[in-house]
Amino acid sequence: MSDAGWSERLLGAFRKTSERLGGNLAGVVGTARLDDATLDEVEDALILSDLGPAAAGRIRRRLSDKRFGLSMTERELKEAVAEEIAAILRPVAKPLEVTAFPRPQVVLVIGVNGSGKTTTIAKLAHLFQEEDYGVLLAAGDTFRAAAIGQLGVWADRIGVPLVRGPEGGDPASVVFDAVKRATDTGIDALIVDTAGRLQNKRELMDELAKIRRVLGRLNPAAPHDVVLVLDATNGQNALNQIDVFREVAGVTGLIMTKLDGTARGGVLVAAAEQYGLPIHAIGVGETLDDLRPFDPDLVARVIAGVA
Repeated sequence: MSDAGWSERLLGAFRKTSERLGGNLAGVVGTARLDDATLDEVEDALILSDLGPAAAGRIRRRLSDKRFGLSMTERELKEAVAEEIAAILRPVAKPLEVTAFPRPQVVLVIGVNGSGKTTTIAKLAHLFQEEDYGVLLAAGDTFRAAAIGQLGVWADRIGVPLVRGPEGGDPASVVFDAVKRATDTGIDALIVDTAGRLQNKRELMDELAKIRRVLGRLNPAAPHDVVLVLDATNGQNALNQIDVFREVAGVTGLIMTKLDGTARGGVLVAAAEQYGLPIHAIGVGETLDDLRPFDPDLVARVIAGVA
């Protein structure tokens, strides 16, 4: 997909978010100066748009420092907000790169069931393929036959091999076989699906710890990445998932999906401000090309409604 095509997709994906933020900001400014009362309204508008209290407070302070007492049109206010959103997003915009030596780069992908995890794995594999990397998938979510089957369908579709085991089997055994195969065949990137059950955090933590031990025996540096897939439609609840999965899995980066189906895209900013974890990519649709590393300046302008 061309850069222009991706920009158009972003505009469409964030339309609900930008309309929500624009609606919340509308009427905040006119001929009035940017005083404390107006800044309070701006902060409230940002919180209502799911940017979160921390990001909203930071943007308020920055606007106060730079523009207090100035008269601003609505467009000027949105431009100023876009710049401050970009300042929050720039430090965390970090594409997932294949740098491991020796190969493979092992990427554990985690997330609750229904977050778009399996589809995201396929899109990530496709992204690596576009960069001429060899990719292997591992169906480590052995507790759901549907997850194994869905990953198998995607693997066939994009033409990458898949290591799988029986339903209810040992995920660590699947991962062991996958790492060994990837190592023996010189695969660049191994992407591992994992269970998304949060009902029993201890069980999930034990399972992931076992996978880590198995990986460590074959490749002491693995996993190189532990990527959490978040569903943007969950809004602020997505932040709670970061808390939980950081505890149980040692999350190293985020991918946010389903930004095209929600007015809650501001949670991307909230996650960046609150956690500072790398955001590797964002998903704005169902096709293979709908997952891409994001341009923080463009995303900021789209969210603020000035792109």
